[in-house]
Amino acid sequence: MGSVDRIGQPWGSRTPYGPGESWPVRVDTYLADGVRPDDVDRWVQSASILHSNGDALDIAVRDGRIVGVRGRAVDRVNHGRLGPKDLFGWQANASPDRLTRPLVRRDGRLVETDWDTAMGLVVDRTRELLDEQGASAIGFYTSGQLFLEEYYTLALIAHGGIGTNHIDGNTRLCTATAAEALKESFGCDGQPGSYSDVDHADVVVLYGHNMAETQTVLWSRVLDRLAGPNPPAVVCVDPRETPVARAATVHLAPRPSTNVVLMNALLHEIVRHGWVDEEYVAAHAVGFEELRQRVGEYPPERAAEVCDVPVERIREAARLIGTAERLLSTVLQGFYQSHQATAAAVQVNNIHIVRGMLGRPGCGLLQMNGQPSAQNTRECGADGDLPAFRNWTNETHVKDLARVWNIDPMRIPHYSPPTNLMQMMRYAEEGSIRFLWVSCTNPAVSLPELSRIRGILRQRRLFLVVQDIFLSETAQLADVVLPAATWGEKTGTFTNADRTVHLSEKAVDPPGEARPDLDIFLDYARRLDLRDDDGQPLVKWTDPEGAFAAWQECSAGRPCDYTGLSYARLRGGSGIQWPCDAEHPDGTERLYADGAFWAAPDYAETYGRDLVTGAPLEPTEYAALNPSGKAVIKAAEYLPPHELPSEEYPFQLVTGRTLYHFHSRTKTARAPQLQAAAPEVWVEMAAADATEHGFAEGDLLEVATPRGAVRARLRVTGIRRDGLFLPFHYGYWDASGGSGPEDRERGRAANELTITDWDPVSKQPLFKSAVARVTRVGSGDGTPAPAPTTTASRPVAAGIPETAGGPAASADERPGQPPSGGGERPAQLPISEVERPAQPPGGAAEPVAAGAGRFSEPDRGGRR
Repeated sequence: MGSVDRIGQPWGSRTPYGPGESWPVRVDTYLADGVRPDDVDRWVQSASILHSNGDALDIAVRDGRIVGVRGRAVDRVNHGRLGPKDLFGWQANASPDRLTRPLVRRDGRLVETDWDTAMGLVVDRTRELLDEQGASAIGFYTSGQLFLEEYYTLALIAHGGIGTNHIDGNTRLCTATAAEALKESFGCDGQPGSYSDVDHADVVVLYGHNMAETQTVLWSRVLDRLAGPNPPAVVCVDPRETPVARAATVHLAPRPSTNVVLMNALLHEIVRHGWVDEEYVAAHAVGFEELRQRVGEYPPERAAEVCDVPVERIREAARLIGTAERLLSTVLQGFYQSHQATAAAVQVNNIHIVRGMLGRPGCGLLQMNGQPSAQNTRECGADGDLPAFRNWTNETHVKDLARVWNIDPMRIPHYSPPTNLMQMMRYAEEGSIRFLWVSCTNPAVSLPELSRIRGILRQRRLFLVVQDIFLSETAQLADVVLPAATWGEKTGTFTNADRTVHLSEKAVDPPGEARPDLDIFLDYARRLDLRDDDGQPLVKWTDPEGAFAAWQECSAGRPCDYTGLSYARLRGGSGIQWPCDAEHPDGTERLYADGAFWAAPDYAETYGRDLVTGAPLEPTEYAALNPSGKAVIKAAEYLPPHELPSEEYPFQLVTGRTLYHFHSRTKTARAPQLQAAAPEVWVEMAAADATEHGFAEGDLLEVATPRGAVRARLRVTGIRRDGLFLPFHYGYWDASGGSGPEDRERGRAANELTITDWDPVSKQPLFKSAVARVTRVGSGDGTPAPAPTTTASRPVAAGIPETAGGPAASADERPGQPPSGGGERPAQLPISEVERPAQPPGGAAEPVAAGAGRFSEPDRGGRR
């Protein structure tokens, strides 16, 4: 190890290890040019916010500025490793175009003002609409990148203070299906598995999950297993030739929108060959007979025809899955943003239930998240659901939440399902939502059918508030813009995809007059004078730690119980997995050990929905189906998508991420190493399709759907035939159009093309279900597309320069001490190296790493 170009080698150096061994420590560090470790004034504890992995890191501070980062060796998630976005993304904090003062619209232009003026406008408009129309006029749309404390405060203001049902997060776009699939099968949100299952699994299956680009450090863990003795088999389901596909034992590249057929065929083989744990299913599940009958209709031959996948590959994948001793499955956008999203994701759950592969080392199920704090959006009720996974149709749950908030239960809207984002946009379009507060997200780039979305956001009758750190495309359309602090400039906690809670401390001051999001929400509540039933302030806290204590009370006794956590416990050591309470004082590594689920009718977060129509089950229906709170096996039939290829639109378009960017690039494009690796939009096409149409690498193509057009350079890749791929990161904030394209034919954002359609169960938009046509508008003249070569965008042609970062992307990699005590607990860096804020009265709690809990659970091997 030593210095490594982490743009050219995004996963870093290999540290091989075998099954049952602890993942070796490797500490990654990147400091600004000219800064040495001895120059750093302070190291401040945090974790990454540019993906969902939760990589723990320390922020290097010198002269009041962030000057670099270092991975935390002690942490259970990353064992010291950092990915490219972790190493370089922090540079965006110091970008000179940060928002530093509030803006208000005057005579059609945004002009600077003071906080009192800006907040006065926001509060006055809120009161006007509450008096004139009521709470139905008010909507909130938030993020997957804020802190737990901020989401919970916003949820209390919206649900308990204003009384609106219109609140959602941009998690609706990326992982709403993850939550819904878990609720359908297990009665509640919450990942059953743990990242440490990589250490034990003998088969790893990735369904629509390009882990190599979305969670680079977790993929490093898989790569280290593959480089060690007795590596796991890998099954990849993805229409593109991703780095995961290249490493796979079996790669299945189904036609888009056919995931349910493929899943049913895999289950068909598992049932037909007797790879079902009949004892486990009889004791811990309901619904198996319906599944047996349904998958009987989907032999591999039918799936091969519908999905356009060789039948022998389907059988081989089913054999690996069906005979695994320790099966780890992960799922992400390839399923969540595709046709029949929840139905397909639920079938992955079904595989683990029928195989009895839950709650034991290596038997992991991860319905993954895409954002750093998406789990908190869902836990805290900022996605519209009730906080702490309470069931909005269970009157007892509503009354319990009202007790916590000290308000009448009727003040909490539960007369209908929470309003999902797509419905909120429809209400705004129709004029019933007239106030929309957007915090830390960019719908003018991220929502489907952007020409429609821009039209909605530009309406004079819609009062648009945007809270952000940059003047994004959405902010440019706002009536009021509130400058926010970001990661490293405020304190709070957030929870990653495997339920690990991290503390992120304030390292530096925000620029100018920018404020932490929590402070902005608290100011709004104070100015509205929101009160509880005793006349006391509804929001009773004034700082992050007070908000965390209030959340602990709200979560007590619920699945996501935080009562055993505190800022003191999270300082210095590793992140800790919830539930963490008196019964599990060191956290819980895996859920559902011994078949105990959170699905009892009086405890479950939901009663479930019909997978075809999305219609909710009545409480009596659910109680009759599942009186004992077992896992629910739900079968699914295949239905064709709403848009099918035609002579006019012969291609199927999917959109997605690239390794070097996040969302709409507002942060990553301001990190020079990341932006240089993927500077402009491109489109991917299979070599056979390019040859058939006479296209060549680098040609300028126009990709059109019934909704719009985008121009992009062609990258010829290993994607399946008749498929196109566009990265969704590229908008207009750094182009002349500002908030949108200069004309309809010169679009840059992939969502100019996507369809306004969503999954009936999760309400997640279907970004991977559009049909398209392609025409050439210019020759490449030998210049390659601006796509990276290290990713799924690797060209099939030789001679294209390799993506590299050079000396500016050189990061230090150092091996750490071997883990002590076994299990999941890597060695700790000296506490003296990390700043520890003053402890509260009564002395400091001893730092606790999530190492005891259930990590000592006996390793019983696969159940057959």
